[in-house]
Amino acid sequence: MREAHGAVIVFDGACVLCNGWVAFLLRHDRTGRYRFAAMQSEAGRDLLAGHGLDPDDPASFLLLEYDTGPTPRAFTDTDAIRRVLVGLGGGWRLAHGIALLPRGLRDTAYRWLARNRYRWFGRHAACAVPAPEHRQRFL
Repeated sequence: MREAHGAVIVFDGACVLCNGWVAFLLRHDRTGRYRFAAMQSEAGRDLLAGHGLDPDDPASFLLLEYDTGPTPRAFTDTDAIRRVLVGLGGGWRLAHGIALLPRGLRDTAYRWLARNRYRWFGRHAACAVPAPEHRQRFL
């Protein structure tokens, strides 16, 4: 799957926290840079598997940036989160500061949150259907 520009975020469509993250991005992504694929969808599973991630591991978070060359650059975990926030522009560029923390420390914290997010935030029985005004942003 090749996008001409922008980026694709593969997220856990059953996770309440992850759906909140997508809603946040839809509100703050004023340029429409980000598109989304639930990891439970065929597109999401293909993207995860194509980048060496287990499509059945709901802790996976993948960002694919398509405007950096002929093939997408892939980022996971806190590197992906940082790049997504920075990509919003404006004051969100301060998220570059996340890189000041050692990757092992921040990714360990991310994995701990990912392992516990269903228990703490809940889980939907099925992936949410995007609002009509956002449907074109979902693969």
